[in-house]
Amino acid sequence: MGYPIVSRRELSSDSVLLVVKAPHVAQSAKPGQFIILRTCEEGERVPLTIANTDSNEGTVTIMFQVVGKTTRELAGFELGQEICDFLGPLGVPTEIENFGSVVAVGGGFGAAVLYPLVKALKAAGNRITIINGARSENLLILEDELQIMSDEYYVTTDDGSKGRGGFVTDVLSELISTSDSRPQRVFAVGPVPMMRAVAETTRPAGIKTIVSLNPIMVDGTGMCGACRVEIGGQTKFACVDGPEFDAHQVNFDLLGKRLSMYKAEEAQCLARMTGKDCRRI
Repeated sequence: MGYPIVSRRELSSDSVLLVVKAPHVAQSAKPGQFIILRTCEEGERVPLTIANTDSNEGTVTIMFQVVGKTTRELAGFELGQEICDFLGPLGVPTEIENFGSVVAVGGGFGAAVLYPLVKALKAAGNRITIINGARSENLLILEDELQIMSDEYYVTTDDGSKGRGGFVTDVLSELISTSDSRPQRVFAVGPVPMMRAVAETTRPAGIKTIVSLNPIMVDGTGMCGACRVEIGGQTKFACVDGPEFDAHQVNFDLLGKRLSMYKAEEAQCLARMTGKDCRRI
């Protein structure tokens, strides 16, 4: 028995939202956790953040960017088509409490991971400021959903095509320097260089900053060892000890090297893919 897709929505030219019938996951998932899926029995294991759940309907919402073989296959799935495996929830849930003033920074597709986090933080009574950044306007996602949940909402684009031209850290620096808007906690989700820049922006101010290291995960259970990261001088596994960590404790140099380890293999796999073929290649 598989897990049928009950709703599908294109977020951008290369990003897709799927609502999947998975009652066992919907009943127990918490913000910050993820699932592992396989499109078919011979398919690879892919970790994806749980974006939303509906325990009454027994559904789980996932969002993903088409970057490789499996995500391209998954983007081609139609309503009613079943995902072979849908395992979860996995990972350590986000620490949610009333911190007071929170700044949530999303970079590119990181906004998809930010969505359930902000939803929970808002429900806990926090004042939410969101900085949603991307390279250009066409890569911004979930703007309406995030804006509804924010007390202040900023958009930055590298090319200036929407919002403020520049980087998310430009706005973050201004918020930190303004006493009325200085946050008690910062969350950042997005490309590793962006999360690193956010960490270096908040470090001098001593503002605790949490980053999500889900981009480095592979099998999601700690068995493969591919997601080893150095946190405060200790080795951790992003999938079982995280995926969220104190940004000021992350060894970003090592993280960047590990992220590039399988680039060649990923490119070869995608190049050999034809249609919706789900064979092991």
